[in-house]
Amino acid sequence: MANPAIAGGETASGNGEQEPLLQDAQASDEYGAVGDGNGDATNGDDDQVPLAEEATTKQAILILGTVWIGVFFAALDGTIVATLAGPISTSFNSFTLLSWIASAYLIANAALQPLSGRLTDIFGRRSGLIFSNIMFAAGNLICGLAKTDVVMIFGRVVSGMGGGGLNTISTFIASDLIPLRRRGLWQGFGNICFALGAGLGGVFGGWVNDASPIGWRMAFLVQVPFIVVSGIIVAFTVKIPVKEKSMSRIKRVDFLGSLTLIMSLVLLLLGLNSGGNIVPWTHPLVLASLPLSVVFLCAFVYVEKKVAAEPVIPVDLLLDRTVAAACLANWFSSMALFGLLYYGPIYFQVLGYSTTASGARLIPSSAGAAIGSLGSGFLMKVTGKYYILTAFLLCCMVAANIITTTLFNRNVAVWVPFISFFLNGLGYGGMLTTTLLSLISAVDHASQALVTSASYAFRSTGSTIGITVAGAVFQNLLKKQLWERFGDEPGAAGMIRRLRDDLSEIKNLPEEWRDDVLTAYIESLRGVWGVLLGLMGLALVSGLFMREHTLHSTLARK
Repeated sequence: MANPAIAGGETASGNGEQEPLLQDAQASDEYGAVGDGNGDATNGDDDQVPLAEEATTKQAILILGTVWIGVFFAALDGTIVATLAGPISTSFNSFTLLSWIASAYLIANAALQPLSGRLTDIFGRRSGLIFSNIMFAAGNLICGLAKTDVVMIFGRVVSGMGGGGLNTISTFIASDLIPLRRRGLWQGFGNICFALGAGLGGVFGGWVNDASPIGWRMAFLVQVPFIVVSGIIVAFTVKIPVKEKSMSRIKRVDFLGSLTLIMSLVLLLLGLNSGGNIVPWTHPLVLASLPLSVVFLCAFVYVEKKVAAEPVIPVDLLLDRTVAAACLANWFSSMALFGLLYYGPIYFQVLGYSTTASGARLIPSSAGAAIGSLGSGFLMKVTGKYYILTAFLLCCMVAANIITTTLFNRNVAVWVPFISFFLNGLGYGGMLTTTLLSLISAVDHASQALVTSASYAFRSTGSTIGITVAGAVFQNLLKKQLWERFGDEPGAAGMIRRLRDDLSEIKNLPEEWRDDVLTAYIESLRGVWGVLLGLMGLALVSGLFMREHTLHSTLARK
């Protein structure tokens, strides 16, 4: 699929670069002309789509600043339940609900993000952003008013669809307006908004839960008016016209690929969350869901390779070494980071910190991400290089996970979590910027929106799988630890069930139980940290396979 801002207005030259056509065909207040997704005319009456006129700094600030408001709240909503796990699980009497609440949002992200490029080619960037804001606001409203766990999960799905659109469409708009060499710096600012939202989600959720008379529900409800205002501003500021007029293009959107991907993720989540936790690993539910997840994954690959006219994930492009390496680095590092973001606050709450204090320990991650994202964007603008920088950033994340695995115990020094979360944020925030630029620079204009969507799909599925795997490891180890320590005690079964469903039960324990229960929680979490460290090691190895490509200074890639 072509980048709609660029592809239609260029032809390939003999050296593989692109030449601009009709440079000044747009009105001065319209940017990023949107054309046919593959660069071809849809009908005989269509003109070649002009190359987008490069936005001035003032225009870019106005448009991207508006869009990034939605990005901030989408990222915040993605991690807001991290510190609210205890209060929410208490409300619905199920601590195992955490994996579903977190993953429902991220699965919806993964489903919509790859489609957003195709759909906004047809309906326009502005329409896509308005729709995403509406879904995001509606989802948060549903969560804030939910009376049952099923309604809560449904609300997370709706808000996840909106959040996924807000994240990816903002990236397309940046591609529409900013040349590749300069885009690293602008992407850095965008990633700061994302990282601030992701880093502050836990802090915000914990603070609102402690301060509001209605508890955790206010954390969702308070976002709604801001999202509504953001949608209204978008309607008046984002002026990116739609060149594609034929609705026949919607038939080429890969809905089947998205459906098979969703089914694979949901079945994987169902199997991992249930096995050894709700039912034994030998239960038919687990034995059916995990193999079926693999079947749907294979079906997804087949659809993308053989059936889809314009696949959501470019299987052929993934054969490119840099594209594959960057996507896998995103995938594994997202698994590791989101596993830590969701289970780090649980660790602090086990140690006795309030939800606010637990969330506050995530602030260094947000600060590190801001520094890493903006710093890497600046360095790429100056040097035009990204390979060594990416390797360094991934090493920072590996070091952070080593610290977490070895030093997160019952007597952890105050400074240790701050260093660990800062290094994780620094590495992840910078890595998102460098790998995105490596992806775009590795392909031609006709494929850059496609690989951008793919990178978001890898990040979203990685986040989902990371939280699911961390949850499966934690629940299974905790169950094993508690039964080994208290299995022979009177009333053990009921107490163990309550401990696994409600963190606040720790305060109600008999004194002779408390020390061993805390040890069981810490040891179970140590197993989670070890798994996340292994995932980060895979991210580092993947990133080392990238190649260095030229970062051009103009939209025409000259």
